[in-house]
Parts: sequence; structure tokens; C-alpha cells
Amino acid sequence: MPERSRYQQKVVRGYYENRRAIAVQRLGELATELYLSTGKRRQQQWKNVAIHLKALEVPQKQIDHLVKSDKPELLVTLLGRLPNKE
Repeated sequence: MPERSRYQQKVVRGYYENRRAIAVQRLGELATELYLSTGKRRQQQWKNVAIHLKALEVPQKQIDHLVKSDKPELLVTLLGRLPNKE
């Protein structure tokens, strides 16, 4: 595989430096989508929520509770309590 250019290296470094902010932003978007969706689409979005919460190192027990409760307002409350920086 060829080496990455300087630009590509900056993009990759920027992604990893901002990974937490990206995950929090995506969770906010998913919370909005959860309010609007139903059925299988809603189940898939809860799976995506679980993936992003794991990336933020939220305890698995808390993730399971959120998904099982199926209440987007609990997710929004959790997002408000998450620290903004790593």
C-alpha cells in the first residue's frame, strides 16, 4: 500500500483527535431520528446509538438500559451530562 500524502495524514489525524466530538454530534442526530422513526428503522437506530455510546466508553449496563427503555428523552438527558472534552 502506498504511503499517505501529507494531506491524507492530516485528515486521519484530525479524525482521531475529534472522534469524541464526532460521536456526540452523531448521537444528537440519532436522538432526533429516534423521535421521528418507528418499527425496524427505530431498532436499527438504537443499534447505532449503542455503537456510538461504546465509543464514548459509556458503561454497557447503561447502554442496555437506554436501548431497552426505547425512550429518546433518556438519550438526550445522557448527552447533556457527557463531558465535552476527552
